Amino acid sequence: MARIRKRNIQLSKLCSFACCQSSSRDEHAQIGQKGYSRVVYCNEPDSQEQIRLRYRGNYVSTTKYTAVNFIPKSLFEQFRRVANIYFLVVACVSFSPLAPYSAPSIILPLVVVIGATMAKEGIEDWRRNLQDIEANNRKVEVYDKSSCSFRPTKWKDLRVGELVKVFKDEYFPADILLLSSSYEDGVCYVETMNLDGETNLKLKHALNVTSFWSSAESLKEFRAVIKCEDPNEHLYSFIGTLYFDCQQYSLSPRQILLRDSKLKNTDYIFGVVIFTGHDTKVMQNATDPPSKRTKIERRMDRIIYVLFSTLILVSFIGSMFFGIETNNDLSGGNYTRWYLRPDKTTVFFDPRRPAVAAFLHCLTGLMLYGYLIPISLYVSIEICKVLQSIFINQDQAMYDEEMDRPAHARTSNLNEELGQVHTILSDKTGTLTCNSMEFVKCSIAGTLYGRGMTEVEIALARKRGEQLTEQAPIDASESKKSIKGFNFRDERIMDGKWVSEPQRDVIQKFFRVLATCHTAVPEVMGPNEIMYEAESPDEAAFVIAAREVGFEFFVRNQTSIKLRELDPTSGIRVDRVYELLHVLEFSSARKRMSVIVKNPENQLLLLAKGADSVIFERLSKEGRAYEEKTKEHIEKYSEAGLRTMAVAYRELDDDEYKTWEQEFLKAKTSVSADRDVLMDELAGQIERDLILLGATAVEDKLQKGVPGCIDKLARAGMGIWVLTGDKRGTAINIGYACSLLRHGMKQIVITLELPEILAQEKEGDKEAIAEASLNSIKLQILKAKSQVTEESSTEFGLIIDGKSLTYAMDKNLVNSFMDLAMRCATVICCRSSPKQKAVITRLVKSVTGRTTLAIGDGANDVGMLQEADIGVGISGVEGMQAVMASDFAIAQFRFLERLLLVHGHWCYRRISMMICYFFYKNITFGFTLFWFEAYTSFSGQPAYNDWYMSCYNVFFTSLPVIALGVFDQDVSARLCLKHPLLYQEGVRNMLFNWPRILGWMFNGLLSSIIIYFLTTNSITGPAFRKDGQVADYSVLGVTMYTCVVWTVNCQMALSINYFTWIQHLFIWGSIAFWYIFLVVYGSIPPTLSTTAYKVLVEACAPSILYWLTTLLVVIAALLPLLSYRAFQIRFRPMEHDRIQIQRRRLESTEYDATRRRLSESSEARTSSELPSEVRIRIDNLKASSKRKN
Repeated sequence: MARIRKRNIQLSKLCSFACCQSSSRDEHAQIGQKGYSRVVYCNEPDSQEQIRLRYRGNYVSTTKYTAVNFIPKSLFEQFRRVANIYFLVVACVSFSPLAPYSAPSIILPLVVVIGATMAKEGIEDWRRNLQDIEANNRKVEVYDKSSCSFRPTKWKDLRVGELVKVFKDEYFPADILLLSSSYEDGVCYVETMNLDGETNLKLKHALNVTSFWSSAESLKEFRAVIKCEDPNEHLYSFIGTLYFDCQQYSLSPRQILLRDSKLKNTDYIFGVVIFTGHDTKVMQNATDPPSKRTKIERRMDRIIYVLFSTLILVSFIGSMFFGIETNNDLSGGNYTRWYLRPDKTTVFFDPRRPAVAAFLHCLTGLMLYGYLIPISLYVSIEICKVLQSIFINQDQAMYDEEMDRPAHARTSNLNEELGQVHTILSDKTGTLTCNSMEFVKCSIAGTLYGRGMTEVEIALARKRGEQLTEQAPIDASESKKSIKGFNFRDERIMDGKWVSEPQRDVIQKFFRVLATCHTAVPEVMGPNEIMYEAESPDEAAFVIAAREVGFEFFVRNQTSIKLRELDPTSGIRVDRVYELLHVLEFSSARKRMSVIVKNPENQLLLLAKGADSVIFERLSKEGRAYEEKTKEHIEKYSEAGLRTMAVAYRELDDDEYKTWEQEFLKAKTSVSADRDVLMDELAGQIERDLILLGATAVEDKLQKGVPGCIDKLARAGMGIWVLTGDKRGTAINIGYACSLLRHGMKQIVITLELPEILAQEKEGDKEAIAEASLNSIKLQILKAKSQVTEESSTEFGLIIDGKSLTYAMDKNLVNSFMDLAMRCATVICCRSSPKQKAVITRLVKSVTGRTTLAIGDGANDVGMLQEADIGVGISGVEGMQAVMASDFAIAQFRFLERLLLVHGHWCYRRISMMICYFFYKNITFGFTLFWFEAYTSFSGQPAYNDWYMSCYNVFFTSLPVIALGVFDQDVSARLCLKHPLLYQEGVRNMLFNWPRILGWMFNGLLSSIIIYFLTTNSITGPAFRKDGQVADYSVLGVTMYTCVVWTVNCQMALSINYFTWIQHLFIWGSIAFWYIFLVVYGSIPPTLSTTAYKVLVEACAPSILYWLTTLLVVIAALLPLLSYRAFQIRFRPMEHDRIQIQRRRLESTEYDATRRRLSESSEARTSSELPSEVRIRIDNLKASSKRKN
């Protein structure tokens, strides 16, 4: 059933500026040229002309892989890692006689490691595929010419040229040309939150020639051709021409509805599909996020190269000695080691060709000592990071109940980077503040209205040392119920009491302006409940404020606005109708908005609101009665961090209005190039001789916990930059309120608002202005640097505006500016553009060489988030654009404290310890092979069974290290927050610097020496078995391997600070699994188990020497680490050591105090039960003993 079209609003007849502008003729002259060649045959998707163009379908895929390319592409990704390439080469060579072990023993671990990583990537990509399937299978109504009706069709089947019908609150399936809507004049409202992050509604409208279509039947004969630009990523531009009924009509962005935006406040629209699938503007903007790698990963690559170098070195040394020994086998025609039969050997041991034998041995050594390179390192780190991300996601302390949003780690690759942040770059609006505008105060007729103090006012008063006149903050109001957008309380105005005020006429006019001068649309939600859809939160706050005071806006139609007002004479509410004649919309250039209305008394009124600087210069002489007082109040509001706007009006003469209207309509319908200029001039002609009524003040409140969070982050040693578009004064006052600027901190202000610069600007010489500005900024920076150098003990805060920042980023000044900024504790950049935010972030990252974190909530922060090492998105009211571009998402700024100081510190420590331990255990294991090689004249014979070596990294030592990377805590979360200085361990990279890495490597080398030489000297001499047999090759291998497994797992136990049952299970379970493996593998026939056949059951387990050697070797191997840790804690403790010692002392003190209290209470109870004579005797004995002492 067709819906009834709305005939009550024709805003296209009223809106006079941006909403009705089309592209210029110069742009449309490009149609048909390169870049403007797209042709769409409307309502003819099956025509031969349209089919021949072969445009893309509407199927969209955001996955990295497909079913066809998953295996080859994923394998390519895996083998981009140097270590994996090495193991692949080794696996291939293992089929040759050069291999010191069997091929399956090296191939299986490689397959497990590569397969696990590929499976992880496949699962992640499958999740993206499910989202694509959901989007592609959504339904939309598509026009069917044969039945003259719309039928449901899946998004993926949509074609260019088809007509579609989209209903209210539905997303647009493609880029569509708006033909008509449920409104008679073809306007509709669109929410573009998914495109640019803005929740404000955008007004779109159809061409007049197509706006009359209201039913499916009327579209049957519709045929037209659209020629327009080719697919591109520009969201805010569109150039095209509609050829219809032998006429040409220029198309602009105001007629284009973009994919993934949503239809709001409009029952339905008709449109024709222009761009589909990956040709749509939103998909053209969908670029892959930049690849981010942590500093630990980059250093880890260098460590791998060091280990590769070590591998080559030991292989070369081994082959050199092997060549010498082989050459010595043939001495004077006699074979020295005749028992090896060198006369009947292969090329690998031929004494007649020692150089060739040595070279081939070097290749064998490269495979044999390959265990120096940890094959499972990458996959273990991947597993740990994924589990760490799950813990971040499930942290209830970072869950926002009000918004029902938990923290979300959108990538697991940067977890440890959270613990190394040196500089934080933050947006202000919506990040530090709530981005929820509330009407809190106003100035009417020179009188201040609105009780309470904002947080900024309280902070400002404390800074000045003033006595707080109003202790209660604004939030402390005891209102009947919370009203979004309204936080005003003043008994002089509320509940109709404004009628008793001396200036009640001015108050009445003031709130009438707020209730009338806007483009908001009322939507009735229920009885006595109206919701307003406005183009900005400020505008909605004004309309709500007028309603709460008694001027309720409840109906808008094509020619009028209806208000329900309180009649001051009768005291009852009456409906008043204002005839709406013109809406002169707000724009960034005009900085004001006006409406021309006729009230019930037939008076022509121009009602205006806008920036104070613009309104004040348009006041008449008679209209300046309250100017001085209002300016004072506006200044006071700005200091309090409030957004201000002046309110004024004027009465119009009928003749003046008619003359102006004729000229304005003539300019409006003009197609000349200077059309916009003419309209702007004519608007300025009518917007003059205004009478000032007052000013409004709306607050964008600080988020809960922001000051405490910033203070804690600053104490942790992080530099904090705020990049905002606000005025300097507002930004400074917000800085004090949220502890960015602290008491005792000196301010350095760099600005171009200087008399000499302003004088240059008046002359208009651009080159002179640029030169003078550059010189001024240079002098200010040099002066500031000298000040910072002279007062090195003082904290400084740097404040610079966007205009000054442009010159400060000049190639000749940028290094000086960044040097100054890095010496300041806080930097506030005012009036910054989105591009400047991204550039500043890039500069900070490159100049400092340290980890940078950017945090924001809007689409204008995306560049900054992607440029920083870590991007944190706030899932606030500005949409999800910032979150989609971020690495981590949180609901409130205050959660950043826990994300960095707790999870960041833990993740950095865990990953650092985990990698160091990996290298330790592999060096320990690998060098036992080298020492055994030296013992056997570098024969290439491995010390261990093939499967012992293959399972070492996969089964016997992998799980404990994963447990370390997931669960270990040096201190609790409470202590991490209590001692923010602990965070500096990560910023200074104290746990993963070269001395510490080399220390762990040296510990591994030392452990291998202890294990090998103690084991061989303990069991190779005496009888090993009860029957007197000595230890053979297989027994030596098992004993040495047992010592390695015990040592590296016990080293892990000593390194762990926080034990859980999982860690106990993994550490001791890995050791137990080694014995289980020996029993099971040893029971397999010797053709498969080879040297492991029953070696534990029959040889090692019955021998006491095996168990004593294991105990002795493990204790000896652990002594170096125990000694070092004891020395370090006693003489050179790290920050976490100090906190642990302090905690133990505190616990000990509390325990002693508790025991003392219990003892005293016990004595008191005991003494109270004794007879009085006995108590006196005991007291006398105590007194005599004290005298003796």
